[in-house]
Amino acid sequence: KNRNIYYQKQLANQITNQMNDLKSLLTSSLNIYLNIGQSILINTSQVFMSLETKANEFLSNKFPQNLNNNSKISIRSIMEPLAPYDNTTYTNLSRLVTFSILDENENEISIQTNMSHPIEIIIPRDPNIIIPPMILQNVTSMNYTPHNQLFDLHYLNITSSLSISIHFEFQPLNLSLAYLFIYKFDQLPQLNSSINTIDGWTLFCPLNLTNETLYTYFINNQQTSDHQSMIYGLRELNSTEMVNTCSNTSISSLPITDQRFNFTSNYQLRIYTSGCYYLDKNNQWKSDGLTVGPLTNHYETQCFSTHLTSFASGFVILPESINWNYVFANADFMKNKTIYLTVICVSVIYIVLIIYARFKDKKDLEKLGVTPLPDNHRSDQYFYQIIVFTGQRQNAGTNSNVHFIIYGDNDETHIRTLADSQRKILQRG
Repeated sequence: KNRNIYYQKQLANQITNQMNDLKSLLTSSLNIYLNIGQSILINTSQVFMSLETKANEFLSNKFPQNLNNNSKISIRSIMEPLAPYDNTTYTNLSRLVTFSILDENENEISIQTNMSHPIEIIIPRDPNIIIPPMILQNVTSMNYTPHNQLFDLHYLNITSSLSISIHFEFQPLNLSLAYLFIYKFDQLPQLNSSINTIDGWTLFCPLNLTNETLYTYFINNQQTSDHQSMIYGLRELNSTEMVNTCSNTSISSLPITDQRFNFTSNYQLRIYTSGCYYLDKNNQWKSDGLTVGPLTNHYETQCFSTHLTSFASGFVILPESINWNYVFANADFMKNKTIYLTVICVSVIYIVLIIYARFKDKKDLEKLGVTPLPDNHRSDQYFYQIIVFTGQRQNAGTNSNVHFIIYGDNDETHIRTLADSQRKILQRG
């Protein structure tokens, strides 16, 4: 398997190099006919390419350190229908977008900026992508179960080799309600009158609803970097809290309560992740120097970059997260008799088997080792080892007393007995 993967990567790198040579040849051919200010487009079902020639002054104000020695530059944009797939980045739904700035000799100019003045890139996805429906959260049923939870808590696994952003979409069934959203990375968020251990929060008020009647929240990849999980919570605000918070344009403090949550209406939820990636010199996806922008949606990713190269985006719609409130509220024995009894029975059987296996291990140890004969003398000068095989067949062992005599060229022993006072010998096996 690893050998096949190696040769597949070698072939992919070879194809990539051939494509780069073809792009360079095509650029050289087109540049012959382009004057400053002119451009040309190639738009086919397989590739989109734009080549535009500009005077040096067009970008010299933004990147003076790279363009001063060139009277003209060429700006090349290429979009391919599918990006190289990687099971850690999920780029299979993304277009591959490549940007280059070339000098007079058609050598690529290295462009470097910083995150305070980044380069914005919009990477479209496959237009045939199917977005699954939102998942209904039946939170009103929790009102009748005993619990002390202040928020409807959910767990998300965000482990990824490259950084990802998280996008939340809430759709209340009652559009006149408001909510408080909190979250914390790698730990349980706590927010009450005495504890405030959260990494972020926001208020969802009816005025913030989108045209699709959604509340949206975005956490970029810089915030999720180096984290493996996130627990977020949602609480419906009561009428007093809603008046005090949603009517106030400048909110400096959170609406804090010590009362358990009480939802009067259910809501629907969808969560997806996105990422911005570029191909390095080894054709491996990397994410350093890239930030996912807030305008990212189902069909395209907004990326901010500090350099120019080939880019793609990742996109994954997450499955329904674990609802810890439901788990805690329905974990009593009377509601889960079958589950608890099954776990108890399996645990008892496992413990019994462990004890039995340990007993048999001790018996096996008794079968091993050398047996000194009881009639040995300390003054004996010579020692001999006798190995007896009994076999694995049924009745291969014996309970009889076995005697033997050892004969030599010059002498013989008296009758000796195979015996061991500490264990049973000559057993089967």
